[in-house]
Order: sequence, then structure tokens, then C-alpha cells
Amino acid sequence: MNIIHIVFVTLSIIVANEAKVLNKNVDTCQEILGDELIEEIWGYENVKDEILKYVIDGDFKRKTYDELAKFVDKFGARPSGTEVLEKSIDYMIDLTREEGLNDIVTEELEVPRWERGEERITMLEPRVKDISVLGLGRSVSTPPEGITAEVVVFKSFDELENTPDEKVAGKIVLYAPIFTKYGETNKYRTQGATKASAKGAVASLVRSITPFSINTPHTGSQTYGEGVIPIPTAAIAIEDADLISRIHARGEKVVLHIRMFSNLETKVSRNTLIDLKGTQNPEKLVIVSGHIDSWDVGQGAMDDGGGLFISWAAPVILKRLNLIPKRTVRAIFWTAEELGLIGAYAYEKAHRHESDNINFIMESDEGTFAPLGLAVGGSKKARCIVGEVLKLFKSINASTLVEEDAPGSDIGIFTGNGIPGASLHNDNAKYFWFHHTEGDTMNVEDPDELDLGAAFWTAVAYIIADLSEDIPR
Repeated sequence: MNIIHIVFVTLSIIVANEAKVLNKNVDTCQEILGDELIEEIWGYENVKDEILKYVIDGDFKRKTYDELAKFVDKFGARPSGTEVLEKSIDYMIDLTREEGLNDIVTEELEVPRWERGEERITMLEPRVKDISVLGLGRSVSTPPEGITAEVVVFKSFDELENTPDEKVAGKIVLYAPIFTKYGETNKYRTQGATKASAKGAVASLVRSITPFSINTPHTGSQTYGEGVIPIPTAAIAIEDADLISRIHARGEKVVLHIRMFSNLETKVSRNTLIDLKGTQNPEKLVIVSGHIDSWDVGQGAMDDGGGLFISWAAPVILKRLNLIPKRTVRAIFWTAEELGLIGAYAYEKAHRHESDNINFIMESDEGTFAPLGLAVGGSKKARCIVGEVLKLFKSINASTLVEEDAPGSDIGIFTGNGIPGASLHNDNAKYFWFHHTEGDTMNVEDPDELDLGAAFWTAVAYIIADLSEDIPR
């Protein structure tokens, strides 16, 4: 416990430096909420304790981990548009029905199916060396004979834009930014091919978007902009990117041969909706969610199997404990998140007419390590209400509220439209070590931390769904 406590303290310091934490001006929030609402929130302390005890020490102990492990071991990777993804959706429906929850709906939508084929990069000059590679989502193929060209290295888009086109045309662009934060650095992955193509490059590579590597390339999605020729694009491991960068910085010529093949088509998939109907206002929703698809590398245990299963667990735990809140708790398993939030966009469009009924929306998609609190988007009063709820979780070190205008990935579509929401804020300092790699396996998951996450996620959802007052917009 002493080591865990040290980790919590250390991470809290890091978070304070990287994110704006809610100014805990007690008088301000007390004035906004009023004594009556604060007293009501604290009236849920016993219910919160009941949920935590049941999951952490009771009959649900290790259930989340064990079910996730069975799921991951059975299906492995679940790429968008594949038969294995659809079978995994059927499996989750059956698993939910076994728990006595039958208010389940699936909603069909078209999704991309991008399938990687052969991928190989060889450095030909100044020496021969194989380069570890993973193509980026929706990348086009090289010609059958591949591409052989000189490399030009850029640390930023500004460097690229300030370089004359003739020094880029016909070459392979390598982006080699140092990882800062994911939200800042991944633009070189998502936009790199488009910007390189506009300058006449024949292919683009990106230094993997991660702070740590053991020669592990990290894949991810990218989208070609309008008006440019799609060019092959891939991620290479930090070690290879830094090697090429050092050689290039010395003024030596680096030549690569790239062979990449892939196929892109359209398939049909499904979002999955599971409702635990509310007792007084069943039309009003508190949504918990995670995405069920994954990349084709690794097993999708961390991204986003953990988030999927704590969201599955929330209505299951409440049903088992006969804790039925006033509003409906809806678990959503988003499909095709990895190739562009396809499932979330489809749900928002299909349910736009009833968006006023979403009281609060939650998503877990940055790991399910030890919970620290929530990253919350919404009005000042919404944040004050959630902040007061989080105070109930000091006993498990999960009382931190981080202010974010757009928390989460899938739910950003909803919070961007003024719907209050939150993503799980957890001890995920190593999340991007394994993100979008072969390393995303059950070895990353910890049963005790998953128990904490499931208990926390369930209790927060219940309290917000049962409060007498809606979360204001």
C-alpha cells in the first residue's frame, strides 16, 4: 500500500503540471449548489460503500478481470468491419443476458474495413537494415515494386512548410517529433501524410507516438485531406526513427525501400445499447461507455477492453444489488472507434432528436488503471456537482476532478454540443507505452485496479442517475 500511495502522490503532481485541476473554492461551489443538494449527495455515502465493498471484497471481486480475460483470450484483436468483431458483439449480448439484463438494442451502421497486408521497410543507404514498421489506418499501398527514395527528416510541420517543395518532392518524409502529450504529438500521425503529399513527397513515416519503446512501432488512424494524392504512410519505432534522424543530421544520405499493401472496403457493424431502466425518469439517460473494436495488433485488452468491461459491469452490478436509480443507466459499446469514431457519430446522428434526454455521458478509453477521478466537461455547476460526488471517493484516492473542454474520444462529439460528460481519469502514466501496439495484451491489466475502476464507475453512474437534480448544461 505504501508503494501505491507514492505512485498516487507522484501522479497527482504530474497531473497538476499538465492539466488544469478544478479550483476547489469550497465557498464558490457551496454557493452554487446550496446546502440541500450537497447534503443529498453526501446521503449516498452508504450506497457508495455498498458498491465498493461488493466489487472490491465481495461476490464481484475479480469478475471484471476474469470476464475481460475470457473475452480477450477468445477473440483477440477486433478490427473494424471484421467477422471477429461481430462475433464479439454477439458474445457481449449473450453475457449480458446471462445477468438478467434483456433491454438490449443493436443499431447497424456502415464501417470501414482496412486490412493490412505485407509491410516491409529496408534501409539501403548508408547501410542495409530492416526497419520495424506498422502501416497507419487507411494507408494506401505502394506500387507492386515498392518505393525507393531518399529520406528527409522534420521535427515539426513548421520545418516542413518552410522547406522549398523541390527539396521534398520525390522523397520520403519522416516526422520525428519528441512525444510531449498525445493530444499534441499525434497530429504528425493523423495529418502527416496529407501535409507531406502536398509538398510532393512519395511516402511519409512518423516516429511512433509514444514516450517509450522496445523497438515497438505504434499504429493509429490517419485521414487523407482533400485535394492531395494519397501516399503510403506508416509508423516506425522510436529507435529506428532516431537512428535515421542522427544520420540525416550529419548530412549523410538515407535511402529506404518501402513495400506496403492494404485493402479498404465497407462493411456493416453495430453499436450495442444496454439499458437498466430508471424508476422515475426512464427517458433520461446517464451513459457509461467504451469501444468494443480494436486495432489489428495486440489484443485490445487495454484499448479498449478494460473500458468496455467496466461499462458493461455498471448496469450488471446495479442489477445484482437491486440499486435501480431514477434515471436509466445506459451502457454503450461503440463500434469502429479506431478508424474515426464511426459508431459514436452514427449514434449521435440517429439519436439527435432525443439528445436533451442525455443527463450525463461517461467514457473510459485511456486505460483502466487505478482510478484517480474524472476529467469533466460542462458548466460550472455541472463540475461542482460532479466534484462534490467525487469527494465521496477519497477513500480510494479517486476524488480528483480535472477540467477538460472535450473529455474522451467518442463522447467528445456529445460534450462538444453542450452535453455534460466525463472520461475516466486514471493512473495511466504507462498507457502510451502499449497503445496501438502488439503489447496491448492482458499482461497490462491488473485485477485489483480493474475492481477499483468498475466499482468507481458504477457508483458514480448510480449517484448521478439517482440525484433529484439533473446535471445542468
